[in-house]
Amino acid sequence: MPFESSAEHELSGQFEYSADPARLDHERVHRWLSEESYWAMGRSRAAHEAAIAASRNFGIYDRATGEQLAYARVITDGVTFAWLCDVFVAVEARGHGIGVALVDRVIGSLEPLGLRRIALTTGDAHGLYEKFGFRPLDRPEEWMSRAGTAGPA
Repeated sequence: MPFESSAEHELSGQFEYSADPARLDHERVHRWLSEESYWAMGRSRAAHEAAIAASRNFGIYDRATGEQLAYARVITDGVTFAWLCDVFVAVEARGHGIGVALVDRVIGSLEPLGLRRIALTTGDAHGLYEKFGFRPLDRPEEWMSRAGTAGPA
């Protein structure tokens, strides 16, 4: 079933979405993820830059100032599978629907690819992702993961 962006996920005129990697505030996003997120605490700047370079990157920005307020990235082969990760909204920007609008646009940008599966992990935002059709794994016993030997993700 194709994804349909909902009007309830529209951004106010104060905010704008962009998938242009040139707009990313690398320093700010690195600080968010390495200092404020529970999943990438301590991520090195080099790992952060490598992750950005190997991913599709998305942001929400304050239209007046250009300041980045939210970030998400997707790792994908562009054909069969995508992994949505590093979704983060600045603390001061929360409560304005920015996270919902960001996920809405990211999923919308992936929809034309006809991917078989988009996956993610979350420790605290199940309700957000359920709005976009994410559900617990049908057969979790079939999924496996292997922890890497490198430092923080």
